[in-house]
Amino acid sequence: QVQLVESGGGSVQAGGSLTLSCAAPRSLFSINEFGWFRQTPGSQREMVAVYNSGGMTNYADSVKGRFTISRDFTENTVTLQMDSLQPGDTAVYYCYASRWHYPDVYWGQGTQVTVSA
Repeated sequence: QVQLVESGGGSVQAGGSLTLSCAAPRSLFSINEFGWFRQTPGSQREMVAVYNSGGMTNYADSVKGRFTISRDFTENTVTLQMDSLQPGDTAVYYCYASRWHYPDVYWGQGTQVTVSA
């Protein structure tokens, strides 16, 4: 059961930009952490950027200054603006959400981002 719906993946040349969007169902209320992870075939899934309900953001060191996360609390969406993309950003990107007072976490279906040199 996919709870989060992603869009915006694709292929781009190095130095280009992509925007990823994720929509949580309206019924998935009380989201605290809302953001993005990524994974390549030979690696662990890693946090890319997260926006919590208090307005705090966390970024992986590798994307600081290049990626910007934003959140619309009313629409229950989160967006990742990716600029100055590098081949090392190539991965499957997964939307992630956790909730206050609930133990479950939620994931998107995964969207491929490919950056060519």
